[in-house]
Amino acid sequence: MSPPSATIPEAYTNGSAKPSAIAPHEPGLSEAQAKVQMPRFPGPPTFEDKYEERDYLKGRLAAAFRIFGKYGFDEGVAGHITMRDPVDPTTFWVNPFGVAFSLMRRSDLIQVDHSGKVIDGGEVRLLNAAAYMIHAADHVLYTAFNGIVLAEKEGHDIAACLGNKKAALLQNHGLLTVGGTIEAAVFWFISLEKCCHAQLMADAAAGGRGGETKKIGDEEAAYTYKTIGTPLAGWFSAKPEFDKMYNAEGKDFLQ
Repeated sequence: MSPPSATIPEAYTNGSAKPSAIAPHEPGLSEAQAKVQMPRFPGPPTFEDKYEERDYLKGRLAAAFRIFGKYGFDEGVAGHITMRDPVDPTTFWVNPFGVAFSLMRRSDLIQVDHSGKVIDGGEVRLLNAAAYMIHAADHVLYTAFNGIVLAEKEGHDIAACLGNKKAALLQNHGLLTVGGTIEAAVFWFISLEKCCHAQLMADAAAGGRGGETKKIGDEEAAYTYKTIGTPLAGWFSAKPEFDKMYNAEGKDFLQ
């Protein structure tokens, strides 16, 4: 599917060479009208109390695991999502090894320090070594990956290759996404998984006809990123998933 910038008629570009990024999904709405009609865009909540922020973020992390469980992103006991602790940024929170994503609660999460020691959390305090090796190094394409991350060097190599990007495709492993918010990281993962699926389907369909897919141009891709690929867009795009989870699960995962 073409990005918004490739399908908006010239009449909706406000007379400029490029479509307006103000309201790309509202044909006929001028930039001036959008400025008048668009309310203040929402964003992640802010906290003065770091302990209150920790409690909130742990709830969002538990919800993230349940969302991943709904999508089938769990694989037995494998898989992990982590969150840097706002009280002690040298530590992070992660799911305990062996607890089902779809049953995760805030109280189940465990806190891990820079050395890999579990210092706080729920009753199950088993730590997935791969979770520590990757996420302790700070979380694109990393073709030298050797499979399960059980060596510290692998984690640092992944972080170095990732740089300031939001995602990596790990050979022999799978997808990895990061974000300034839990919500953004979750949305990038869901979206990237769908993109990979669509790409494989498109490649197979084109290859079956002896052809190849038509690639999106760099200019269109850059414009699309500015519209839906920013950190704030990632946070906002995940909001419906979290809202649905709160509605479906009640407050069980907040326990």
